[in-house]
Amino acid sequence: MPDPRVSAWSQDRLFPAAVRRSAAAPALSYASGPSLAENSPHAAARFCFGGRRSCCLARRSRQLSQLFYTSEQNIHIKEEPPPRESRRVAAAMKVELAARISQTGKAEETPPPSPAASAAPSAAEDAPLLHDGGVRRRPGCGRFAQRSGSFRREVGRAAAETFLLTRLTLILLRYLGIGYRWIRQFLALCCYTFLLMPGFIQVVYYYFFSSQVHRSVVYGDQPRNRLDLYIPTSTTGLKPVVAFVTGGAWIIGYKGWGALLGRRLAERGIIVACIDYRNFPQGTIGDMVEDASQGISYVCNNIASYGGDPSRIYLVGQSAGAHIAACALLNQAIRECGEADTSSWSVSQLKAYFGISGGYNLLNLVDHFHKRGLYRSIFLSIMEGEESLPKFSPQVVIKESTSRSAVSLLPRIILFHGTSDYSIPSSESEAFVDALQQHGAEADLFLYEGKTHTDLFLQDPLRGGRDKMLEEIASVIHSEDTDASAQHLVVPAARRLVPEFMLKLAGRVSPF
Repeated sequence: MPDPRVSAWSQDRLFPAAVRRSAAAPALSYASGPSLAENSPHAAARFCFGGRRSCCLARRSRQLSQLFYTSEQNIHIKEEPPPRESRRVAAAMKVELAARISQTGKAEETPPPSPAASAAPSAAEDAPLLHDGGVRRRPGCGRFAQRSGSFRREVGRAAAETFLLTRLTLILLRYLGIGYRWIRQFLALCCYTFLLMPGFIQVVYYYFFSSQVHRSVVYGDQPRNRLDLYIPTSTTGLKPVVAFVTGGAWIIGYKGWGALLGRRLAERGIIVACIDYRNFPQGTIGDMVEDASQGISYVCNNIASYGGDPSRIYLVGQSAGAHIAACALLNQAIRECGEADTSSWSVSQLKAYFGISGGYNLLNLVDHFHKRGLYRSIFLSIMEGEESLPKFSPQVVIKESTSRSAVSLLPRIILFHGTSDYSIPSSESEAFVDALQQHGAEADLFLYEGKTHTDLFLQDPLRGGRDKMLEEIASVIHSEDTDASAQHLVVPAARRLVPEFMLKLAGRVSPF
């Protein structure tokens, strides 16, 4: 039978006003125990005093009230736990309270929380109390916060790049003007993009959501000094590396254009680094070559941290990117022949150079580009004036007597070109290979009958199956692989991304 002295006298001493209010609210409960409504003051008093009446009742009441002050800090609004869990946790809490009093003889003196502290909830208030007095943290909250922060950074980065590209596009339109030829080219580009849209959507999804793609790795100080890394799924051993410079007529180049090539080569166990660079009018050809050289330097010096083999790095360029990469390679070879070379990378670190549909003699291309809409005034502005055309023409540079010693430093050069390429004639690659071979360089040329400027880089990979050019590149890279298993790497035929009739229509309306 409950002690009347306890039940009548201890309402204000045993249970302060704050605790009584908590017991009156049915939605309040202990973080790891039953609600106060479930434990009457009489039951609590009987448990804590062991059913004994003592003259020390006042002292123990004060101790018990201090314990309730301490427990009140862990009260928060939540749903009631299941009945079985409630009984189990209630028993653990009672044992804990009894152990503290029996071991120390008095409860720990913990001051009641201040109104400011009560108004500012902490992360511990949402976590259940462990049996040792600790707090159980919720691991999901940390992961969610980290994922949310990463998502915000990605959105901010994408918004910044979109703003930059939009501003440069508007500046470019002021240079180009609006004429019949450019309107026709723009409409053809829209039709071309629409026909290839089924494949583009899948590639864009892979680019933004694949865990194998590391986007916008910073390699320099300029806003466009970024590169994308495509990492193979296999993590065993060091992987060969391709440093890729995308095309875009020196005007619309972007690292994202290499997503399809990066995906196909990553499937073959090759790490791909797509290097972005300043385009016109943000920069001229000298800036583009400088950015490409700086990106190659970053790959040579840092790719080991991504699982790449620094001794097996290959340089690949496509269209305008092939020209920029060739200029960067040749400039570095000439620089190494000098007495005071302070470069951060060396030509000897590159095993081979692959040029896809590139132009290597700008003196022969000025009139050709003018007829196709890249007007002479704009092209000469990109190339820093007519007097700079020989300086940025690799085919012309290797014929100069001052550069002949640098030719011997060049790695193996392999060029690919389609015979039906109207953007940059295949004769450009033929003449460049002849000049290289005449001066002692190791150079090879692969011509593809009936292929256009974009067939080798876009339509053929979107077509699926076995891509001859990609197979050739992969075979050259893996032929020097020390791992015997990688030499016989068998990759299933790629899945078709665009129907054949749409690919043929896109080839007919292509503005390139």
